[in-house]
Amino acid sequence: MSPVMILLVSMAQQMSMFLVIAYLLSKTPLFLPLSNISARLPNGLIIYFIFSAFCILASLFGHTVNDAIANTRAVGAVLGGLLGGPFVGLAVGLTGGIHRFTLGGFTDVACAVSTTLEGLLGGLVHLWVRKQGHYESQLFSPKRALVVTFFAEMLQMALILLIARPFDQAWALVQQIALPMLLINSIGAAMFMMMIQDRRKLYNEFSSAGSDQALRLTERLVGVLGDRPDQASARRIADIIKEETQVAAVGITNETEVLAFVGLGDDHHKIGETITSEQTLQAIRENRVVFADGITTPYKCSHSHRCPLGSALVVPIRDADNTVIGTVKLYEGKRSLFQSINRSLGEGIGRIITEQLTISQHHEQKQLLSQAELKVARAQVNPHFLFNALNTINAVIKRSPETARSLVSDLSLFLRINLKRNQSVSTLAQELEHANAYLHIEQVRFADRLSIEQTVSDALLTQNLPTFTVQPLVENAIKHGTSQLLEGGQVRIYSRTEQGVAQLVVEDNAGRYSPTPGAESEGLGMNIVDTRLKHHFGSEFGLQVECEPERYTRVIVTLAGVPA
Repeated sequence: MSPVMILLVSMAQQMSMFLVIAYLLSKTPLFLPLSNISARLPNGLIIYFIFSAFCILASLFGHTVNDAIANTRAVGAVLGGLLGGPFVGLAVGLTGGIHRFTLGGFTDVACAVSTTLEGLLGGLVHLWVRKQGHYESQLFSPKRALVVTFFAEMLQMALILLIARPFDQAWALVQQIALPMLLINSIGAAMFMMMIQDRRKLYNEFSSAGSDQALRLTERLVGVLGDRPDQASARRIADIIKEETQVAAVGITNETEVLAFVGLGDDHHKIGETITSEQTLQAIRENRVVFADGITTPYKCSHSHRCPLGSALVVPIRDADNTVIGTVKLYEGKRSLFQSINRSLGEGIGRIITEQLTISQHHEQKQLLSQAELKVARAQVNPHFLFNALNTINAVIKRSPETARSLVSDLSLFLRINLKRNQSVSTLAQELEHANAYLHIEQVRFADRLSIEQTVSDALLTQNLPTFTVQPLVENAIKHGTSQLLEGGQVRIYSRTEQGVAQLVVEDNAGRYSPTPGAESEGLGMNIVDTRLKHHFGSEFGLQVECEPERYTRVIVTLAGVPA
């Protein structure tokens, strides 16, 4: 066999050994930084140490040829630069080059310089690829690793010829080592990068699968929970979790008893039984995840010594106040391993359920608040207004029966709306109908002392508002505004545009508004309207008040999301 073929076989054996080591390394957490491009210092340091070690070992186990060493050192230098960037690549190449220089030989300087430049070359390619965009898929390309390593080895051969002396010996060396080193190192770099690429795909698939599973769980659990799990909702939750996680069994409890159990062992884990499991009691008592893997931490069923379950993960369920209100329990059989991915997912399920409960409780509290506000708003029928309305009807009934009948109709409409409108939202048209019934009565009562002007765009009449928004503002404008004037009181209800958004304005010409209301009822009425607008539209959409003393008071309602 020719010397070139002998060297080719020897280097192939060396590369095979390094690839086996790399494969074993890929099963450890140390391999993770190689599959993730990051500018963080820890990532760079790990890449530096791994590939510097590769360079040093390649030199130590290289094949001696005519006072030189044929080796696979270039793979470590080039990959260190490709994965770590220029600075890491230069550091790896320099480390490998200095180590090679200490081994001596007539190519020591040439090999030290070439190894340093190979690391820098890989780093410069890394930098160039990143500037092109979509760099992650391109940096992990085996083809790119092969091409860059091939050119790096060509550079090394050229430097040996330029630097090593005597030239005749250098030329003879290059003729013998060029083909084996070009082929083995280029193919080895490509295979090493292929291994990193496969590991990267596997990480992404696990992450994607976990994310998809979490999303499906979240979607399926939406709407299942109330403010607290009961037996019906717990059974649905347990079924969903078992279907998605494929664990042996799933149990749901509250603080004291089992609400649901599905899967292996359901013949003796009974619904409604008092909790006796030490792991479950510990999770509730200490408000933390408890894991009994069946190996380091034994799992023992509290119901039957023949239970087929061998491990359990108990995750507390918390309410909005972080108080434990139950647990979700995932089980595996005695012949199955409780995988770490299932453990992580189980802990995530606990967080998902807790978040859903928090959202549900918040929504329920918001509904209760809205109902309370609506009841308070309905209760704001001023007894003085009712007394004055009846007195006004009594005063006009003899001289103008038609006016009296109209007032009775308006009062009836006003009271019917106040007492029977149960929905929390109404249209602007309905709000104006309610306000107009009130205004007709007040206009007859004050006669020439009060005039009403209403100019609201028809396009806004279908806009939704919280019920009892407009009438309290109109009542406030009269009671604390125009009623204080001896003559010429005016109330205007109109729409306008501010910064491209429609607004509804209730304005009086008294200008008597004070930021600190003088009357409790005035403050209560305005506060209720302001609070309900914020709950309906958002915190930035409360009432706005503009006032110029003795001239006007404007109370403004911004119709959120309605362009003018």
